[in-house]
Amino acid sequence: MSIFGKIMGAIFGTKAEAAEPAGGAGSPAGGAASVPMVDVAPILDKAVAAKGEKLEWRTSIVDLMKALDIDSSLSARKELAKELKYDGDTNDSAKMNIWLHKQVMTKLAANGGKLPDDLKH
Repeated sequence: MSIFGKIMGAIFGTKAEAAEPAGGAGSPAGGAASVPMVDVAPILDKAVAAKGEKLEWRTSIVDLMKALDIDSSLSARKELAKELKYDGDTNDSAKMNIWLHKQVMTKLAANGGKLPDDLKH
């Protein structure tokens, strides 16, 4: 399974109780008519609380991955960058991490994730 697939599964697959109908939210062209909306923030906040450590999932791809029990090593993040078609220098981890976080948030939203306004790009 892809790393992004693991992120999606951790947020969407195990939290079906958080799903609610998309109802007129304007689904993307070509998308399924009944894509459930999942409120991402409470799911990730709960995952962070369960960890018992300060994780800033709203700004850090590493912390987001840690909260979901997904390998957050540099090699895993480079693999995620490859999956998401990052064309920058993967040796510049700070720049790559910022890009990865934005892309993950964008892709979560495109796949039925409801994001807080401050995370919409």
